Parts: sequence; C-alpha cells; structure tokens
Amino acid sequence: MFREQPAQILTLHRQKLQSAKLVNLGGRPVIASAPTRNVRSDSIKVALAFAAIYLVWGSTYLAIRYAVETIPPLVAAGIRHTIAGGVLVAWACLRGYRPRREHWFAGVVVGALFFLIGHGTLHWAEQHVASGLAALLIATEPMFILVLAWAAGQQRISRISALGLAVGIAGVAILSGVELSTKDASLIGLLAVLTGSLSWSAGVVLSPRLKLPSDALARTAVPLVCGAVMLLATAGITGEFHALHWSQVSLKSILGLGYLITFGSIVAFTAYTWLLQRCPPAVVATHTYANPVVAVLLGWLLAGEQLTARVGLASLAILGAIMLIRRGERAPERRLVTSAQAKVKSAQCA
Repeated sequence: MFREQPAQILTLHRQKLQSAKLVNLGGRPVIASAPTRNVRSDSIKVALAFAAIYLVWGSTYLAIRYAVETIPPLVAAGIRHTIAGGVLVAWACLRGYRPRREHWFAGVVVGALFFLIGHGTLHWAEQHVASGLAALLIATEPMFILVLAWAAGQQRISRISALGLAVGIAGVAILSGVELSTKDASLIGLLAVLTGSLSWSAGVVLSPRLKLPSDALARTAVPLVCGAVMLLATAGITGEFHALHWSQVSLKSILGLGYLITFGSIVAFTAYTWLLQRCPPAVVATHTYANPVVAVLLGWLLAGEQLTARVGLASLAILGAIMLIRRGERAPERRLVTSAQAKVKSAQCA
C-alpha cells in the first residue's frame, strides 16, 4: 500500500522531463517517462521490483495492524512518515533539489489529504477493522477518483465505468452490511477507512493543480514530511503521546513500524518508480489488483482473520469494479486514437 503507501524516488533528468507526464496509477500521482527497451536485460530486477510492489504493499496493512497494537495510531503514522520523509528529503537535496515556498504550500495541502487524513484514519481504523477488510476498502480509491474527477469537470463517466461504480458500491455494501447490525466500533472503523480513501482520492485529483516539485523524489518527500508534522501535531493535541509508554510497546509493534518505514515507505516506492521508467504504466498499475488479495491472505494466514464467503464475494466485486473502471477510462482514448487514424487515412486517400 502506499498508500502507503504511496511515491517517486528516482530523479528524472531534465531531458526526460520534457517527455514525461503525470499519471494516476492506483490512486498515486506519479511522473512517468517513456519506458525503456531493456526490460529483458533487467528481467531479474524487474521481477524483484514487481514482487516488492505486489507483496510489500499488500503486506503493509498487516504491518499497520501490528504497529498500532501497542503504539497509538497517529504516533505510529507520524514516526513512520517523519523518518521516511526525512530520508527522502535529504536524498533529494543531495541530488540537487532546492525547495521553494510554493512547494511547501502544496506539500501541506497534499500532505493533509494523503497522510494526515488518508493514513491517519487508516492507522486508527485498524485498531477495530481487520487488515484484509481495510485493504479491500482502500481499493475503492479508483471509484472515488472517478467520481471526484467527474464532479470537477476533468473526466466523463462512461457506461462501463458507471457499471464499475455500481459493482464497487455493491462490494462495499457486502463488506459493511453485517457491521451495521453488530459492532459499533467496527462500523466506525469501516467508515474511517472509507473517509481516508476519499481523502486520498481528493489529493490525487487536486495535486496536478498544485505547484509540487517537478523532481520525482522531492514530489514525494515534501508532502510526506508535511503530513508527518501534521500527524505528530494531531497526536499531541489528542493526547496520544501521553498514552504512549515505550516500556509497554511490544516487539511485534516495533518490528511492524520498522517494516513500514524500511520496506513500505522506501523500498517499495523505489521499486515502484524504477518500474515506471522501464515498463508501461498500465502494467505497473496491476499492483492495485494484487495488493488487496495479498492483504486478505496474509491476514488470514498470519493473524487469524476470517476468510468468509462474504469477504470472498466482496473481493470479487471490488476488484471487478476496478477492472471495469479502468476499462471505461481507456475506452475514450481508444476511440480518439481510432478517429485520428481514420482522419489520417482519409487525408492520405485524398
């Protein structure tokens, strides 16, 4: 999850920036350049990088659950992003990046949407919601992005995408239906995860309009640091630091937090951005299908989370919704290309 994850580590050279473009992949705004042609020679590295974004991001939901068992959620998220963001900012500065005032302003806005609300609610909710269910609910991000982009006049909703939205809503209803009549805490947790998903999606739609750094590494680092500061400040206001007793923090929580910092926020994002330079963005985006499946299976195998028919049916509905929405988004592009090709042929015949 970057959500976790969340997201760009490799610096794009100036000559690559001219051909690069901002794309949204799995709810993550990234700067992607044209893929290179040396995938075969890097086949082992490519396989390892895909393993990182498939497995590591899928496993971060369980790591969050372990971390918040004995560490207050906002403190855990704040520490995670402070360390990871500090490393990335230092790295960016060493590579020549110099922050500007407008970068920090944009970083505050995006950091609040992505990390304060997006990750803050997720970390809090996993005290009450199974990690696999949280991952499935986070997978609703493409649905929120589609609706928000439509509301902002940036995108039309095709019939296929509308069908995807309906299927996705059905999947969420299947997941949350039982909670409506059982545990209040679980229902609030589900609503918190959906709120975080909506907030992250709003950040995706809004970020292209803000003056974030063009440097790929700094574009991730600046919002990450800003979000970390807000998370720690909120933790202080809500009294989480007073509730934290390091002597009572379990080894499992420490290892979970360390895993999130090292693998979830640094290793996986490095692999993610490296892949964008070598593989088509649509191929890299397949991690959005794999991450919820990995999260559900790991929660079942390692944490004893229930793997019921309800969870299986909801998984199929939500993953099917993502596929329909992505197909609906590509349909207008295919029609535009076909129309352009027809015009070219017509002009050639004339």
